Amino acid sequence: MRTRFIHHATTALIVAIAAPAAAQQMSPPMVVVAQPPRMQSELGGGFIEFLFGDHAERPTYAAPPRYAGPAQYVAPPAYPQAAPQPLYVNTQPQADPRLEIDRPDLPMDPQFLPREVQYRSSEPPGTVVVDTPHHFLYLVEADGMARRYGIGVGRPGFTWSGEHHISAKKEWPGWTPPAEMLQRQPYLPRYMPGGPNNPLGARALYLGSTLYRIHGSNEPWTIGHNVSSGCIRMRNVDVMDLYNRVKVGTTVVVM
Repeated sequence: MRTRFIHHATTALIVAIAAPAAAQQMSPPMVVVAQPPRMQSELGGGFIEFLFGDHAERPTYAAPPRYAGPAQYVAPPAYPQAAPQPLYVNTQPQADPRLEIDRPDLPMDPQFLPREVQYRSSEPPGTVVVDTPHHFLYLVEADGMARRYGIGVGRPGFTWSGEHHISAKKEWPGWTPPAEMLQRQPYLPRYMPGGPNNPLGARALYLGSTLYRIHGSNEPWTIGHNVSSGCIRMRNVDVMDLYNRVKVGTTVVVM
């Protein structure tokens, strides 16, 4: 029994020693090839290269400047425009038959509507200036301004010029035709009471001791024309406005 055990142990030892030698004779030798140094990252850049790449070789990244948003828009200066010239607000309705006859077929030229205008004059404020050739009446104000109204003036041969003062003011005055007018137009009444159809209109401003007046008319289409026998004709709504702004004694200069 002992001789058999020694024999088996010796056989196992010989097999254990011979196995590595046999394996070495059967496997080919291992060859190690030197790799060239890496010149460029093969990791694709970005976050992966940051984790596994060579940080010493990674170029420095310069962040672009922060976007500050669009520049603030500055609007160009507004184009200067001339200030509008306001029209007067007529407190009396023009549809009132006591003020105007409605004639849509005979409109008044809008340039003769009342306006506040610049006006250079040597006359003091409060003076009334009648510009006969241009059919305008000016009430002179301070600071080079005036209230301007459209007027009707005398027909050829009936115009005049001079300086007078307002000697009287009357509302809805009666009218007595002068003798000279009755000679030319004998069919006229000898007297006409004040009212809507009276030729002197709603208001009359008498000029000195003359037969001339600044008065109203219910025929607005005649404003801007040479139509009278020498009087200064205004729309009723306009002469009412002027009437409230002047007083007896006001100077009237007719050119």
